[in-house]
Amino acid sequence: MSYTYKGMIYSIKSPVRSISVNKHNIVVTDQDGSKLIKFTNVNDSKSFLAWVYQV
Repeated sequence: MSYTYKGMIYSIKSPVRSISVNKHNIVVTDQDGSKLIKFTNVNDSKSFLAWVYQV
């Protein structure tokens, strides 16, 4: 599954092993390793988390 944020495409593969959240930064660990996604505001990071939890 892919998520686009500010022109960047982040690919996340199932299963997601862990998610770490720190205000504007989210690290997602999947079978390909860890990915750091930096958001400009808290609402964007919450929207991303909602998307991950739905899929």
